Amino acid sequence: MRKVIVGGGASGLMAAYAAANAGHEVLLLEKNEKLGKKLYITGKGRCNLTNDCPPEEFLQNVVRGGKFLTGTIYRFAPTDMMELLEGQGLTLKIERGGRVFPMSDHASDVTKTLEKACRRAGVDIRLNTEVLKIDILNGTVRGIVTKNEHIPADAVIVATGGLSYPSTGSTGDGYRFATEAGHEIEPCVPSLVGIEADGLSEAQGVSLKNICLSAKRGVRLLFSEQGELLFTHFGLSGPLALTLSALINRLPMKEITLFLDFKPALDEKTLDARLVKDLSERANEQMKSVMRGLLPLGAVGLVLRQAGIPAEKRANALTKEERRRLLIALKTFRIQPKALRGFSEAVVTSGGVSLSEVDPRTMESKKIKGLYFCGEVLDVDAYTGGFNLHIAFSTGFAAGRAD
Repeated sequence: MRKVIVGGGASGLMAAYAAANAGHEVLLLEKNEKLGKKLYITGKGRCNLTNDCPPEEFLQNVVRGGKFLTGTIYRFAPTDMMELLEGQGLTLKIERGGRVFPMSDHASDVTKTLEKACRRAGVDIRLNTEVLKIDILNGTVRGIVTKNEHIPADAVIVATGGLSYPSTGSTGDGYRFATEAGHEIEPCVPSLVGIEADGLSEAQGVSLKNICLSAKRGVRLLFSEQGELLFTHFGLSGPLALTLSALINRLPMKEITLFLDFKPALDEKTLDARLVKDLSERANEQMKSVMRGLLPLGAVGLVLRQAGIPAEKRANALTKEERRRLLIALKTFRIQPKALRGFSEAVVTSGGVSLSEVDPRTMESKKIKGLYFCGEVLDVDAYTGGFNLHIAFSTGFAAGRAD
């Protein structure tokens, strides 16, 4: 069987390798000048390629498509990916939270290892080759069309990625191919991306490691986790914000309210006692100075303003009511999100080819015989930590191995 893989990223490389190892004739087409262009920038150039956890824990980190991916993740688990790469000569290391990286800390080594594995397996790789159309006749794939030729194929695997980081070539080609083949596309939105909010720019650059970020939709609690958060010129970023974005990216921002607990280790009673002590010991100082004992300088103004307390007010002039408002601002600092940042900054795309129209065992279209989808083009996404890349690898493996 001749298989043509469209896209030479994570899922495409894995699909090509798996297909060639299964005895198929494989042609891999990549429109860029090199393979794995997006892989080169993942994990800040280090490539967090999977997560060293059992399949059941892995699936708990999948935001959308967990049921669809269950069989795939068990058949090609993180340990399988690690064994494959190490068997090809790439030394790996495991860091905090089970994150797996190449020992070299160079994402390029992952791409090079997969490329070498493909070439050893006999994959024909062609760069600078853009696929314009998938040739389909009577519900069956016949091949693909490029600018210069028609290439016949028994199967075509679409591994074109999503819309995130469009500079790497992720321009939505796969969605067009799927639509032309009669597939439904779930609306695509950025995921694992910063959150825009007004009124926070004075805290730009402030990074907090032990802060609790919560989100509510009306009275319903959607999210509450403790961790790291970064204030930016546009609003919020850092691990907590990125994780939250995956949960709220399909919801109306006007219905979401965020809350920050600057002192999650202290309950209100303990924190109030701390405030009373600080105010007493530094009675003649201005509030903006007193608050430096509790907050980084950049965040002081934000909290005082939300509490309605002038920054220059003396501690000994603070009323009991103002202290109460200050306590509320420290424990439930309120933020109204405006929007998520765009695809140019998003780690992954949420949305894509509807999973109800794809066979979860093989990734084959239920509408077109011989047409397969894998990786980010599917309506699947997960949290940070190597989970999204492993989804690309595991779905690519399934599509490649399919008969």
